[in-house]
This record gives sequence, structure tokens and C-alpha cells, in this order.
Amino acid sequence: MEAPSLVYTLYERSLLKQLDADQLPRHIGVILDGNRRWAREFGLSASDGHRKGADKIVEFLGWCDEVGVPLVTLWLLSTDNLNRDPEELAALGEVICQAAENLAAANRWRLHMVGALDLLPEEFAARLRAAEEATSAIRGSVEVNIAVSYGGRQEIADAVRSFLREASAAGRTIDEVAASISIDDIAANLYTSGQPDPDLVIRTSGELRMSGFMLWQTVHTELYFCETYWPDFRRTDFLRALRDYSFRERRRGK
Repeated sequence: MEAPSLVYTLYERSLLKQLDADQLPRHIGVILDGNRRWAREFGLSASDGHRKGADKIVEFLGWCDEVGVPLVTLWLLSTDNLNRDPEELAALGEVICQAAENLAAANRWRLHMVGALDLLPEEFAARLRAAEEATSAIRGSVEVNIAVSYGGRQEIADAVRSFLREASAAGRTIDEVAASISIDDIAANLYTSGQPDPDLVIRTSGELRMSGFMLWQTVHTELYFCETYWPDFRRTDFLRALRDYSFRERRRGK
């Protein structure tokens, strides 16, 4: 084994020993950022960067399996990204669909599509829904939210629309709805309804912002920003994020 690899192996073992299983996050959100910048550094195309980033996903989920994190949300495409160059967007959509299909074929993780799929080309939306359906019976491993065509504002708007449709179908007037609508009513109609809010969000590439990721769900979430571009994100980086999280005192607004 090469010396640097041995050093990292020993360091990762040290990090693992510092983790308390009772202090690990139940839900990790990840903003997979930096694919295009990684590609530019190597003189590659944006599509090459997206493919390299997609290849990292299986490895990352394996790390989550290893430490026992039961739920992961991976943000692969934002609603803002839908305004990109059509050719790049088409290539990225193909990469995302292939990634979802590969995860489904592995038969290890239950997939849940999170986002406004109706904003995508129907072919892509259908492939993503098929990957989700193919894993619907899987239990006992990491559950994976694939956030595609996702935006936090879009999610809240969709949740309100869904709630209003339900209220209308029940024969309630707008005044009745306005007088009684609650936080729980909105939460019950989010894309992630029934799931715990993320305890930890990791963003790669050095950007220090959330960009609208899970606006509703992250009110008490711990944030971890990593300089590494997503394609270069290592198990060491992941374990550092978990160690940092475990050392924080979570007050949850108290």
C-alpha cells in the first residue's frame, strides 16, 4: 500500500473511533456541487464532470450504509438549472436518469424522487418514476431521495397548492382554509412528507450558501461546507463531516 493511502486509512480509522452511533444524523442532505468546475480543471466537458459526479453516488451511499445513516437526500438538479443551455441540460438529464437506473439495478436502496418532475421532458420524468417504482419494495438499507428539478420555493408552492386542492375537494371555503391552515398542513404536503427533516446538510465545492435547498425542512439543520469538488469527495471528507456534526450542541431553537 502506498504511504499516502496508508495514512488516510489510519486517519479514517481514527475518525470512525470518534463517532458515537447515537449521535449520528438520521437524515443527511447533500448538495453535490462542483462537477463542472472539476471538469474545467482537467480540460473536460461539463458532461464529463456530471458523469464523474454520478459515479461518486454509489460510493457515497456505501459510506452511509457503513455507518448506519438511514436516509439521504441527493440534490442533482435544481429548478434554476433548467435554464441552462439546452444541450448541456439534455446531457445532464441523461446522466441523472442513468444514475437513478443504476441505483435501481443495484437493488440496494429504495429511491424516492423529490421535485417537480412535470417540469422535465416527459422521457426523463418517466425514466425517473420507473426507477423509483422498481425499488419500492426494498427495505432495510439507506432510503435515497433523488432531488431532481427541485427548488425549495417550488416545493413550498406545490405543497400549498396540494393542500388547497384537498381542502376544495372536501368542500371547504377559502375563508375556512385561511382560518385554520397550520404548519402541519404544509408539512404534510411537502415532497418529503412523512420523513424526518435533515439533521445535517453537506455542500461540496466551497460555496457557502444553501441555494434554496429544503427551505422548509432545514430550519434546525446543521450545515457543513467542504472545499472539495463533489467528484473528489472522499470517505475521509464524509467522516470529518460526521465528526464535526457529532461535536455540535443541537439546541433546535431552544
